[in-house]
Amino acid sequence: MAGMAMALAAGALISVQTMFNNRVNEAASPGSTSALVLGMGFLASLAMGLLMEGTAFLSWGSMETWFWFSGLLGIGVVICNVRSVKLLGPGYAVSLIMASQLLSALWMDSLGWFGLEKVPFTLLKAAGAILLIGGLALFKARKPGAATEAEPAADVL
Repeated sequence: MAGMAMALAAGALISVQTMFNNRVNEAASPGSTSALVLGMGFLASLAMGLLMEGTAFLSWGSMETWFWFSGLLGIGVVICNVRSVKLLGPGYAVSLIMASQLLSALWMDSLGWFGLEKVPFTLLKAAGAILLIGGLALFKARKPGAATEAEPAADVL
């Protein structure tokens, strides 16, 4: 139950962070937004870790070398999030982001990537993925004759 609560909280926090990041991006470039957001996250994580765990916070076990660079993925996450919200609108962008996360996790589970236990791909999982994609299509669908969104700005980056 605690795991489900944490997952639901993470989903809500990601959505709120995406909107906050988008507001920062209105005043700064995508690269500056990424630096600010990730820099603040680093400082807050460091302070909280030291406060809550003391020096044990700095004791890390062994891991694959390339896992040390996973934080660099955050740059792409922030930049893609703020750009997608600007180009697609918050509801559609966040729903696509969630769908991408779910489909990526399904793929990684099924292939056992990154040291994960390999979980068989089943018809039930395929049906869930299809329903998710169908839900996105419904979310984006408009009534015939309804006004369409304005064309996105020419400055995609």
